[in-house]
Amino acid sequence: MSAMVLAVCVLAHLALIVYATRQGITAEHILGRTRGSWSFGLFYGTFVVACAVHVPIGPSAIAREWLGWSKKFSWNAARVFGLIILVMGGRAVVAVIFP
Repeated sequence: MSAMVLAVCVLAHLALIVYATRQGITAEHILGRTRGSWSFGLFYGTFVVACAVHVPIGPSAIAREWLGWSKKFSWNAARVFGLIILVMGGRAVVAVIFP
C-alpha cells in the first residue's frame, strides 16, 4: 500500500519539478507560492508518511542479511530510521504550511 501511495507522490513531485524547471521558476518563487497552502501541505505530508512507512523496510532487510542482525533488532532500528524520516519530513512540511 505504501509503495502505491509513494509511486503516485513521486510521479506528481517529478511532474512539478519538470514544470517548474521548464518555466524557469526558482525555489524562492515556489516557496512564495506554496507558503500557507494546505493542499501542498497535505500532499507532501502524505508523501512524508508514505516514505516513513515504506523506506525502513529495505534497511531492515539489509541489516539482517549483511550485518546478521536479528529480525527484532533490525525492525526496531528500521522503526527509528522511519521516525527520523517522519520528523525531518514533517518539519519541512510544517515550514511550508506555516510561513
